[in-house]
Amino acid sequence: MESRVEEAAARHRRGYNCAQAVACTYCDLFGVDEKTMFRAAEGLGLGMGGMEGTCGAVAGACMIAGLATSDGNLEAPHTKAKTYGVSRELVNRFNEAVGSTRCGTIKGQGTGKVLMPCPACVTCAAQILEDVVLADKINA
Repeated sequence: MESRVEEAAARHRRGYNCAQAVACTYCDLFGVDEKTMFRAAEGLGLGMGGMEGTCGAVAGACMIAGLATSDGNLEAPHTKAKTYGVSRELVNRFNEAVGSTRCGTIKGQGTGKVLMPCPACVTCAAQILEDVVLADKINA
């Protein structure tokens, strides 16, 4: 598959929130239809429910990490540690690139200094997701 970073950016420009833009771009790779993912990620926008907490772009990337690494075993889940590890790597890389994972901080709340605009957060999270989780699928 070719990189989908620009597709994530295009979704954001069409009005998807940051979480939806990232998660919806890759959900088909794991058998999830876009409308379902769009609905599932809606509450993660603007820092989770508009509370300016964790950036939706990185939250959407973590949703895809779960789809990529979870065994889906409802009776005896054994993949949580692996998923947490992958998600931690996504979050750490995003934090290094942007300077924060908190939406309010990224948007300059209280400081007036915007660390990165939302469209760039979407492309940053999508690129990190491709590098960490989807590298074996890109140009395969």
